[in-house]
Amino acid sequence: MNRIIFLFALSSFVLFPSCKSNTNEVKKVEDRKPNIILIYADDLGIGLLGHEGQKIINTPHIDKLAEEGLRFKNAYSNMLCAPARASLITGLTDCLAKQFEITPGAMYKKMSAGQYEKEGVENTINAALTPIPENQVFLGQVAKEAGYKTAQIGKLEWGFSATDHQMKRHGWDYYYGYLDHVRAHGFYPPFLFENGKKVDIDGNTLANSGKSGEPETPENYRERHDMAGKEKYSQNLFMDKALNFIDQNKNTPFFLYFPTQLPHGPVAIPEIHAEFVNDDRLTQIEKEYASMVKMLDDNVGQIMKKLKGLNIDDNTMVIFTADNGHEIYYGQEGRVVKPYANIQTGERFDNVEHKYYSELSGDVFDGNGGQAGMKRSNLQGGIRVPLIFRWPAKIKAEAVSERLVANYDLLGTLAETTGFSKSFTTDGISFYDELIGESKNARHESVVYSSYTGPTLITNEGWKIRTDLEKDVFELFYLPDDFREEKNLAIDNPEKMEALKKQLLTACEGDFKNGLFSNMGSIINIPDMVKK
Repeated sequence: MNRIIFLFALSSFVLFPSCKSNTNEVKKVEDRKPNIILIYADDLGIGLLGHEGQKIINTPHIDKLAEEGLRFKNAYSNMLCAPARASLITGLTDCLAKQFEITPGAMYKKMSAGQYEKEGVENTINAALTPIPENQVFLGQVAKEAGYKTAQIGKLEWGFSATDHQMKRHGWDYYYGYLDHVRAHGFYPPFLFENGKKVDIDGNTLANSGKSGEPETPENYRERHDMAGKEKYSQNLFMDKALNFIDQNKNTPFFLYFPTQLPHGPVAIPEIHAEFVNDDRLTQIEKEYASMVKMLDDNVGQIMKKLKGLNIDDNTMVIFTADNGHEIYYGQEGRVVKPYANIQTGERFDNVEHKYYSELSGDVFDGNGGQAGMKRSNLQGGIRVPLIFRWPAKIKAEAVSERLVANYDLLGTLAETTGFSKSFTTDGISFYDELIGESKNARHESVVYSSYTGPTLITNEGWKIRTDLEKDVFELFYLPDDFREEKNLAIDNPEKMEALKKQLLTACEGDFKNGLFSNMGSIINIPDMVKK
C-alpha cells in the first residue's frame, strides 16, 4: 500500500516508495463552498437497498440519492465498525504495523449506576492513548480548517470508547451522541454526551440503554417489548439534532457527519412500519428489523426535505455509505441461527470450505446481496459497501462508477472538495475527479483490509487475495467472473497468486499479522474496574 502525502496547496501529491509523482489541477472552489452531509449507516449490508436488489424492504429515499447522483459499484470498507470508522476519520488502512488504538467498549456504562464520574473515565482513556501527533489530520479537521462548521451526531468516533479530547482534536465544532459503542447497542440511553457534557435523557432509566437479548426467544421478546424505562428513542433524538444543525448553519458552509445506529442491533424500534404489519413473509422480529431499515430510509428523506425547504439542496453534497457488511440480528430457531450455520445440515460456516451464503443460512432479506460472508469477514459480504454521492451542482444524475475506492479515500476527497490547504499523510487517493466527471487523479492499484482471520487485497483489475492465517489459507478470486467467491483460482494461477501475495505482504508492511485484527488494538493499560 502506497502512503500518500497530500500537498493540496501545491496541487500535487507524492506516492512512495517507487512511485511516480502525480499532479492534479487545483479545483476552483465556488463563491459558496458546498455543504457536505455524510450519512454513515451501521451494519447496513449492500443487499438491503432497493437499487441493489432488495425485494422486501423498499428504500425509496436512498434509491433516489442513487438515481440523482453517482453510485460506486466497487466501494470497500473494513469488516467491523471500529476499524472502519478509524480508517474513515484518519485516511489510513488497518493493516499497518502501528495499528489503530482500540479501547474497550463499555467504559461509560457504569456511569448509569453512578459508580464512576465522566471525568474519571475520560482521564483513564486519555492516559492510555498515545498522544496524537500535531501533524496528523482528521476528517472533521479537514472541513473545520477549510472554513466549515462541523458536527458529528450519533454513534461517535471509532471507539470502542472515546473522549471529549479526541472529539475536539478530530475537528468537531459540535457533537452529540454516544461516546461508547457498547451502550450504542441499545436505543434508549439514560444519558448521551453533548460537547463534553453528560446530558440525561428523561424517561430512559436502563443502564444498558435498553439493549435486549439475542436470538429471538419468548423471554427476549418480552424483554424487548417491555417499555419501562424506555421513553425516548435515540435515533429520534439524533434526527432532531441533525435537522437543527442544518437549520442553524444554512447560511454558512457546514459538514455534518451523521453516523447513525441504524440498522445495528439488537433489534429495537418504537413501532412496526405500516409496510410490514401484514407481511406474512416475515416473522415478528424480522418485521421489526425491516422497520429499522425503513426508519433509516425515512431519515434520509427527512434530511433531503430539509435541504430543499431551505433552498440549499443544489449545492449540498450528500454522501451515503456504510461501515461494514451485513449482520443478522433477527436470529430465531428454525429460521436463521447464530453462530451462523447451514439451516438444512446444521453445519457451521468456516468461510473457507463452507462459505456463508444467505440462501444457506435462511436470511429472508439476503442482506449481503448474494455475496459470500458477513460482517467480521474479509469475504465480499463483509467489506463491500454501498457508496452514493449526490451534488446536483456538480455531479451528473444516474451516474455509475466502476472505480475501485476505499473508505480511507474520503479524507483526501473531502480535502479536495473543501480546498483544505495543509499537507497530510494518507493511504487514500482523492476521487473528487470522478465526482465531477473528469479523470485526472491517480487511481488505486489495490485496496487492503484486515479481518479476524487475516488481511485481504483487491486489485483494480478485480483480482482478490484473501487469507485465513490460522489455517494457512490464501485464496485467489477473479471477482468480475465470480462475485460470490466460489472458485479459488490459486492452483491454476500460481504466478498471479505469488505476485498478489507479495503485494499483500508489502501492504501489511512486511508481516501478514498486521492485517490480523484484534479488538484491543494496542491499548493495554485500561483498569479492570471500567472494562465491563
